[in-house]
Amino acid sequence: MRLVIAVYRRMHTLPICSITSCGNPRSASSCSEAPTKNGLQYRDDQLVCGSNRELVQRLCGQVEVKTEFISKEEENALMKEIEPGLRKKRYEFDHWDDAIHGYRETERTQWGAVCEEVLSRLRDVAFPGGSLLLGPVHVLDLDKAGYIKPHIDSVKFCGSTIAGLSLLSDSVMRLVREDDPTEWLNLLLPRRSLYIIRDQARYKFTHEILKDAESLFSGQRVPRNRRISVICRNLPV
Repeated sequence: MRLVIAVYRRMHTLPICSITSCGNPRSASSCSEAPTKNGLQYRDDQLVCGSNRELVQRLCGQVEVKTEFISKEEENALMKEIEPGLRKKRYEFDHWDDAIHGYRETERTQWGAVCEEVLSRLRDVAFPGGSLLLGPVHVLDLDKAGYIKPHIDSVKFCGSTIAGLSLLSDSVMRLVREDDPTEWLNLLLPRRSLYIIRDQARYKFTHEILKDAESLFSGQRVPRNRRISVICRNLPV
């Protein structure tokens, strides 16, 4: 099933308000220090960093990372439902708009009781009350060699908020302002965390998942293994 959402355009709760600024995003050598599943040690208030303090403060509330949002048992329940459908697909190394490399994907509308409770909790946390959500839940499976290139999702298909669970692996997400690449944020997404991106952070910044070879946060390697994201979006107004 082809993803029709992403449009490639080249290129406890953790608010980002308290994060200090960092240096060049490509070196990611001065960002910060919540332990990850790979044993890296970071304080819980240091999972997001940015090119400057003003940017971090400006996007406060528009970017969030919530660690251990789901338990190991809930992750296993999600994988038990997701894996059979994914096994029938092959990893693809080209995407219709060149936004994703090394991926499989599917959509689900029906979930068992445990998974439905997780998704209900996600919706309550990430979306304002009364929001109309995109019906199917999007499941994106990235191979260890896979990655998501910088892109901005199409406003034609989805609204102001995207929320995703990270399964199986830690990873690093990067947001870069489309009209000013000197403004950027790096997000460390530990396994079983939830990320939320809203409003300007969603539509004025590209977002990407770094490939394993480039997966650095605070100057430390964040090994990228196979990663599955379970993604919810709201509908455009």
